Amino acid sequence: MASERKAEGISSPDTELWRSIGPVTELSKKSCRLLYSSLGYDSDLCLFHVQGEFFSMDTRCAHAGGPLCEGDIEEADGVLKVFCPWHDYDFDIRTGESLTGLQQQVYEVKVEDGLVYVKHRSQLSLTPFPAAAKE
Repeated sequence: MASERKAEGISSPDTELWRSIGPVTELSKKSCRLLYSSLGYDSDLCLFHVQGEFFSMDTRCAHAGGPLCEGDIEEADGVLKVFCPWHDYDFDIRTGESLTGLQQQVYEVKVEDGLVYVKHRSQLSLTPFPAAAKE
């Protein structure tokens, strides 16, 4: 906990902050939810709820950008993996590692006072952010 508080105090544009996503009671109803990033499409995340735990990683597959939130989640030899629906690449949902050698970015998740938080550099939302007005 002390390291989490220390990390929040760092002031730089790249600082990752704990972002409140919503109540555990609601978020635990689905095995995967898409989290929209205020930075746009390429920064969206998956929020997984599997076996009573929450995990988060980039939603676009490191191989070809497939939607990991639409992939199957399976356990093999004690390792929880998400499989990309496009080419069946697998990623450990805890570490982001793949047997293919690819690495998916993962994010810390915590539950506090009945709320789920994800540590990320941008604002996160369960609904899309409004498109920026074009001039």
